[in-house]
Amino acid sequence: MARKDLSPKMLKALHEGVAIPAHPLALDENRKFDEKHQRALSRYYIASGAGGVAVGVHSTQFEIRDEGIDLLEPVLRIAAEEVEKANLQRPFFKIAGICGPTKQAKAEAELAVSLGYDIGLLSMGGLNGWEEEQILERTRVIADIIPVFGFYLQPSVGGRIFSFRFWEQFVEIPGVVAIKMAPFNRYQTIDVVRAVCYSGRRDEIALYTGNDDNIVTDLLTTYRFRVNGQMVEKKIVGGLLGHWAVWTHKAVELLEEIKQVRDKNEIAAEWLTRNIEVTESNAAFFDPAHHFEGCIPGIHEVLRRQGLLQGRWCLNPDEELSPGQMEEIDRMYRDYPHLNDDEFVKAHLQEWLAD
Repeated sequence: MARKDLSPKMLKALHEGVAIPAHPLALDENRKFDEKHQRALSRYYIASGAGGVAVGVHSTQFEIRDEGIDLLEPVLRIAAEEVEKANLQRPFFKIAGICGPTKQAKAEAELAVSLGYDIGLLSMGGLNGWEEEQILERTRVIADIIPVFGFYLQPSVGGRIFSFRFWEQFVEIPGVVAIKMAPFNRYQTIDVVRAVCYSGRRDEIALYTGNDDNIVTDLLTTYRFRVNGQMVEKKIVGGLLGHWAVWTHKAVELLEEIKQVRDKNEIAAEWLTRNIEVTESNAAFFDPAHHFEGCIPGIHEVLRRQGLLQGRWCLNPDEELSPGQMEEIDRMYRDYPHLNDDEFVKAHLQEWLAD
């Protein structure tokens, strides 16, 4: 299967930066797939002005791939159908999560292409026993099938730390079009940006934040390195975030506002305060106080309050809010009401839930 590259229009949008929420999974009280609310979520993200959706990723629950659950194809297909129905006149990226050893990842990439997906978000999780060269070779196999969004995932949720040399080689792979940096670590984030800047492909790779603990600052920062005697600059242009699965309309507005100011020589100190507001709301949703155990239920709880989900249910019945997490979400609504998009959702919810 030959890779279908992104069109010039799509590449331009990718490099200008868009907001891409990680798509959750809608279940009913019996933990069965809830297609009505799954479609409503996709419609919400499209209507919010997002520049794409990432489906089949951590927020969609990796268990969708398990035998007996078998929801990977339905969730990918339904999101793609909703994007096509919307008949958008702007670029919108359909991004499929791709997981597992090479054989599994190859099959998932081929499924994504068959359903019209544009890019594969290639997870490095679950490969802790692999050598870096094995992971690079797996990436080359997938990049021959579908354009690849690389993914640096934090170790606390199944990722691993990679060497700078790994990223130097990773960015040279044809077909790698973007990298999501989510190590939740400044040093490791810099490694990726520096590797891209050192590469002759630096202008072919868009950088996106997945650092939910530092979203605003990531998007405002210009990275600068001396490469062969010349100064090279690179920005993190957009975000592919589980955090942006909620309050998405306000997230899109935030990104657009940042894009208006980030090229200025002086950026108001107020942006540092806004970074902390967003980070604290993320702490309530993602539950770092309990090693992120409540992150998916936390996202679900916000969507449940808005009517976009019927409940917080996950495929794993043990996955629930952590002690005190509900109260923290309550506090975010109380302390930062300007961050939520409840009124936007309320105005459109019935049309998104319609058949």
